[in-house]
Amino acid sequence: MMSRIWRPNVTVAAVLERDGRFMLVEEETEGGLRFNQPAGHLEANESLIDAAVRETREESAHGFEPGYLVGVYLWPRPDGALTYLRFAFGGAVGEEIRGACLDDDILRVVWMTPEEMRACSARHRSPLVMQCVDDWLAGRRYPLDLLRHYV
Repeated sequence: MMSRIWRPNVTVAAVLERDGRFMLVEEETEGGLRFNQPAGHLEANESLIDAAVRETREESAHGFEPGYLVGVYLWPRPDGALTYLRFAFGGAVGEEIRGACLDDDILRVVWMTPEEMRACSARHRSPLVMQCVDDWLAGRRYPLDLLRHYV
């Protein structure tokens, strides 16, 4: 009997701080309107760093220059349907890219303090949203050369 191979969904996220506020995107999900970091799935033949830059641009219309790995997170959804393996990056956020369109499910970009984020935690896409910010605030910054991408 062959066992079924389990695979998590690999995602990336950008933890972006400016003047004590963190960038979040408000997005339409199957569970309603939710807040998340600019985040999304790793695509075939894409490095984790490139995926974080692309997702930030697509979801926030901002440039992003990753400088650190903030953390790696394994989170099974409570319904058991999916498990996510998230690589969160911090770094420099660029200015808004003029003329760039947001992904269809993204309504807007917002900047919130950690306190404002905690106050709306019921609307976070997952518990990883706040955890990534808490880890950033705790000074967790790992060098990007921990990651190796072989093509």
